[in-house]
Amino acid sequence: MNETIEAYRQVTATDKFREIERQRSRARHNEASAFGHARREGIREGEQKQSQEIAKRALKEGMPIEVISKITGLTASEIQKL
Repeated sequence: MNETIEAYRQVTATDKFREIERQRSRARHNEASAFGHARREGIREGEQKQSQEIAKRALKEGMPIEVISKITGLTASEIQKL
């Protein structure tokens, strides 16, 4: 058992091993950042679609564009395109 522990210590003490671990850690961090960005982007797209759907319904009901813009946060030109 002691030989195994000593072998592990020798391997993990090398510069090459530390560099590999540093690269793995960076890769995990980058992956987590990418997932977080994708999640935020998905939420933003969902909110945008929801605002557009609300604006479409409001237009069908005859609401003024200025009021729809205030409610949804969409610009007047975005609403007119709908």
